[in-house]
Amino acid sequence: MLYTIPILIVSLMVLVFRESFHLSSTLNATITAICVIVYESCFVMGLGAIPNILCSEIFPTNVRGICISICSLTFWISILIVTSSFPFLLHLFGLTGVFGLYVCGCILSWIFVYMKVPETKGMPLEVIIEFFAIGAKPQ
Repeated sequence: MLYTIPILIVSLMVLVFRESFHLSSTLNATITAICVIVYESCFVMGLGAIPNILCSEIFPTNVRGICISICSLTFWISILIVTSSFPFLLHLFGLTGVFGLYVCGCILSWIFVYMKVPETKGMPLEVIIEFFAIGAKPQ
């Protein structure tokens, strides 16, 4: 995730800054298409896989099905909100403003991932459970 989020930021920044230059319509469409393809590809490899990765690595088997359902529901509701709010934001801020807002969201998500999401790759479930139980002991 730490490697794909900067690519998301760069592809969105290209979409923001392309408005500053007078480009032919063909070049503008080509740049837009490439940026959108790169963004979608990196999103699927990075942020898009978070619900499945977290559920498969963190939760024990007896609750994993429920957790995957809740994470997937939250993920799809978030996508619905972003998709539904896009026309309103487009009218309010314009295309450059909306993509700038998304850049800010990506920067905040990168900071959050860097500071708060632990690396659990290759760790056994017992170690992960102990890792997350440190601050969660009953009083």
